[in-house]
Amino acid sequence: MNNRYSFIGGNSGTWQVVDVRGVFGANLELVDRVNVVNDDVKKLPLDSSWILQGFSSNVRYAMHDEVSALKAIQPVLNRSEAICAVLIPIKKSLQWWEMAQDERRAIFEEESHHTAVGMDYLPGVARRLLHCRDIGEPFDFLTWFEFAPEHTQAFDELLVRMRSSKEWDYVEREVEVRLERRDSPKERLRQR
Repeated sequence: MNNRYSFIGGNSGTWQVVDVRGVFGANLELVDRVNVVNDDVKKLPLDSSWILQGFSSNVRYAMHDEVSALKAIQPVLNRSEAICAVLIPIKKSLQWWEMAQDERRAIFEEESHHTAVGMDYLPGVARRLLHCRDIGEPFDFLTWFEFAPEHTQAFDELLVRMRSSKEWDYVEREVEVRLERRDSPKERLRQR
């Protein structure tokens, strides 16, 4: 499986945009749909306004026991009931990146309890973290969340807890793209 993903904001795709909100810094242009492609898309499609790309990578801050605990309860993506999604691109400050990895780990886990907080919302909320700082993208990370509608309140609580942590002192740009899985008009025509 390819470890590259492209999120294409435009007029086509399975995911209909409900809201695009700039949390910190510049927002993304509002679009109708987001198409998620498990590949490196080289050229912006004609009916699109933006593309964000990232890749899955090795675990950077979690310890072995934390990774094992996550794997034991982390649900897979693309579950039929998970018709809600949120794409959150984040860019951290230069101050964050100038710290040594152990210093970032201390803020990430020992002060902010990132993994432990995330585990409080499993298995209801599935996620995929993608890295993009190393490939020249405008964000450092892309996090893709999927959940069933009944887990929306829990997801919102997760965001409040994360954003109130020490780690978020180093976030300089964050956008929240809320989505719902819906068939596009083209897909409905193909199904007839």
